[in-house]
Amino acid sequence: MAVATATLSPPPLTPPTYHRIVSDTLSIPSDPLKPIPVGLLACQRDPLLRELATTVVSCHVSQSPSVPSNGREGKKKAAPAPTAPLLEVIAHDTIIFPEGGGQPSDIGLLTSSDGELWDVVEAKRHGGHAVHYVRLKPEQNVDDALRLFIPGARIGISLGEQGYKRRLDHMCMHTSQHLLSAVLETRLNVDTLAWSLTAHPAPCYVELARGLSAEEIGYIQEEANRLVFEGRSVHVEVEELDPATKVMSGPSVGIPSDYTGGVKRTVVIDGVDRNPCCGTHLPSIHNLQLFLLPQTETLARASTSSARLYFLSGPRLIDHLTSSHALLTGTAGIMSCGAPQVPERVQQVVDERKKATKRVEDLEAELAASIAGEITATTPREGGEIALHRHRTDDSPNALGFLSAISSAFVNKIADSEKGAATPFLLILSSSPTAQTASSTSVVLVLGSDDKKVKEVGDELRAKLNVKGGGRGPRWSGKWSGVWKDSREGAVLTDIVTALKL
Repeated sequence: MAVATATLSPPPLTPPTYHRIVSDTLSIPSDPLKPIPVGLLACQRDPLLRELATTVVSCHVSQSPSVPSNGREGKKKAAPAPTAPLLEVIAHDTIIFPEGGGQPSDIGLLTSSDGELWDVVEAKRHGGHAVHYVRLKPEQNVDDALRLFIPGARIGISLGEQGYKRRLDHMCMHTSQHLLSAVLETRLNVDTLAWSLTAHPAPCYVELARGLSAEEIGYIQEEANRLVFEGRSVHVEVEELDPATKVMSGPSVGIPSDYTGGVKRTVVIDGVDRNPCCGTHLPSIHNLQLFLLPQTETLARASTSSARLYFLSGPRLIDHLTSSHALLTGTAGIMSCGAPQVPERVQQVVDERKKATKRVEDLEAELAASIAGEITATTPREGGEIALHRHRTDDSPNALGFLSAISSAFVNKIADSEKGAATPFLLILSSSPTAQTASSTSVVLVLGSDDKKVKEVGDELRAKLNVKGGGRGPRWSGKWSGVWKDSREGAVLTDIVTALKL
């Protein structure tokens, strides 16, 4: 594992040729009281930088108790509003990437002049500026924060250990997406319609105009990894944005219509791809061995269809292999076999389970027919009708299903008897588990030859025992919660049957 981890480690420093300003009229603002626009931020110029000293441009208490979702609140359930205050801090420069280009926000820390640490829970782009959302801890005071983060105050910004792991994961997956989309387009002429950088550790995906065969997926994986092993370099070209060509298409979303930073960034994989993107990217693809899940997921929409191809790389691929291996070896231990024999042994268990289930179903059908025969043989009333209550104990998860099997077998036996369907009847079948508590559930099934009588009995069960249920025609079923006792609930059902006139 140590070797694999070393292979995935990025270079310690970003090469000086990584960030290239190709426009003669574009420069990085130096006024410490003015924010550097998104597109020229330190996190975009030097994606391996972990900490930075800079100055505060503005700070105020956020009007919203939670971080704005940039119009994407429909994608996830709204979380309860936090009670801790939230600050919005704009700095001259930052290494905390604000969400954009399909890439989620970084997290990190601010260090005020007194040495105190402040949690940056997210960063967003407002127009052309990066805004840090700082969540105060219970022991931290809003007035102290506003005093420490006055315009011009010196602060430190860092990713921290967790923030850097998150950044590295995002860079690996984002750069891999650029590589994958480029290879798909150049080798198979398949366009990437969209992509998603999912939450760790789930695989990310690209959405394609069509599905791919297993052979095509294998070919694309081989071609992409050939480029990875060649160690192609990555750099970013930055120029002034021409408003006339602001909106662009492609899997990297292009340049948002509300962006006001005036900067256009193009991410270049040497000899492979050029794509407008604001995200953070590794300076080389040499450590991004790519794994494609060997199937696509087809999506059908009203007018078009597309397919998702899932992929893993970098630390996320190592995590996936580690967890998959743990699951496989754990299953092999349970099945008492070697890992290569797991599929065969699991198939044996599934086949045996199907046979056992079939045998149980056959035995239940025989038992249901036997019980139905006993009920049919019951001495009828003077008028020839059959009316009785039968209770049984059943710990199966589908006790009501077995009562239904009894009722079906009973109807068949009545139809085959001498009087046949002319025999009036009403049965109340009930079932409860062996060990009961206040939360136990018992089931009740009413079956009768007269639909009106069945409904009357159902109404009585609701009124006298609070059985919750319903039915239509000759059947009514319901559930009752609590400890069922024959001397109490059973007696109520017996009284109902006794008083019934068919």
